[in-house]
Amino acid sequence: MLPGNPRYQPKKLWREFGYDNLYRTVGEVELANLQTMAEVGLVPAEVVARLTPEIEAKVLNLTTTQIEETERAITKHDIRAWVVNAAKLVPPEIAPLLHVMLTSYDPLDTGRILQFSRAHRFVVRPTTQRLIKVMSGLVRKYASQLQIGRTHGQHALPITVGFWLATVLNRIIYNFQKMELHESELVGKISGAVGAYNAQIGLGAQSATQVGGQTYEERLLAKLGLKPARISTQILAPEPLAYYLHSGCMLSASLAQLGLDCRQLMRSEIAEIAEEFAVGQGGSSTMAHKRNPISWENLQAMWIRTKSEFGKVLDTLLSEHQRDLVGSAVARDFPIILINLVTQLDTLLRENTAGVPFLERMSVNGESCARNFQMNAHLILSEPLYIAIQMAGYTQDGHELVNHTLVPRAQKSGRLLVEVAADYALENEQFGEIWRQIPSEVISLLHHPEQYTGLATQKALQIADFADMTASS
Repeated sequence: MLPGNPRYQPKKLWREFGYDNLYRTVGEVELANLQTMAEVGLVPAEVVARLTPEIEAKVLNLTTTQIEETERAITKHDIRAWVVNAAKLVPPEIAPLLHVMLTSYDPLDTGRILQFSRAHRFVVRPTTQRLIKVMSGLVRKYASQLQIGRTHGQHALPITVGFWLATVLNRIIYNFQKMELHESELVGKISGAVGAYNAQIGLGAQSATQVGGQTYEERLLAKLGLKPARISTQILAPEPLAYYLHSGCMLSASLAQLGLDCRQLMRSEIAEIAEEFAVGQGGSSTMAHKRNPISWENLQAMWIRTKSEFGKVLDTLLSEHQRDLVGSAVARDFPIILINLVTQLDTLLRENTAGVPFLERMSVNGESCARNFQMNAHLILSEPLYIAIQMAGYTQDGHELVNHTLVPRAQKSGRLLVEVAADYALENEQFGEIWRQIPSEVISLLHHPEQYTGLATQKALQIADFADMTASS
């Protein structure tokens, strides 16, 4: 089991966050502590050498179930429960050395960082890069597919489907890069009960400050692939992990944006895109004609769950003095943020029997795009029309003229704005003088609203190129 709702359980995260795997990283820190003590001469190296790979594997495979049974029945303390169980697996002369010079949150906090770092490197990173690659392909495929742009739910200016997808893809890339940055800033700690290295200094782990050019903490954490925090209390400062999890929330939001857009574009009256409707799938329990946007809705739902989970992270930013226990239970839920995120990614990358990801199976209805575009094609070039009028020397408010005089006429007649403007130039001598100053190429453009797409295609392809670099880095 993973934390959170049993319905959402990405198998690829079981290794790090599966319930019975939660103490594996605690074991890694504790074993690294034994090895480091031997390296700096605190304990005989030949004693620690009796830790065979087989014994280490047993220690690492201690389950959460075992630990919590011992905690409830005997120790009433999680790490003391781990020590009791681990002591039964190691040679008798090693058992007394377990957890020496450590405090509980040396292995717990450092172990948690290992879990999130590995979940990112082995799951979040490759899965997100794959999604970016798939979206890049869609952006290229539809870079020139005409679509009406929408602002405030209203028809605005022409864009392309590829441009729309590129705007979302760019957000996904940005937030993924922030996750990459903040994952690289995750740190561990081996600093003792209040963070001041009391036991290490007092008991000679480092005679002054360093052993062999490294502090004890640096040497130990290097075995785990981590760097130490600049300073810590009994717990790590919460910011590095909080920033990482926040960037995960932001990535979740950008995926939800794709879900929201697609859900709206699937509306019956819009119908510009469609989810694949598989054999045997039901759109409704009673209305057999329906094709619900279930996957797009799921993307939004996961975001709602994720942003609520991040409130727990914010609640743990404060801790009394060098540490209290209030945040301990709350932090156990932190993995839900990555679980929800990976659920979103998996939704978009879910393959059919032919191995084609769901997102690639999204279809764009060119006829619907054209039909929706034509609904207001006679009106949507109000922007270049008013600008052309103003630049031709119109001394009054060109926007007002177009908005309150020309648009109503075009709406009533169904004719292009440029045609209505040409008629108005014949009846209004002052405007006629202005109209004759507008370049012929601008007049020609005003007759072809489908050509007024700006840099939509070019920008889409630029983002696709950027995406391909991101996906392969």
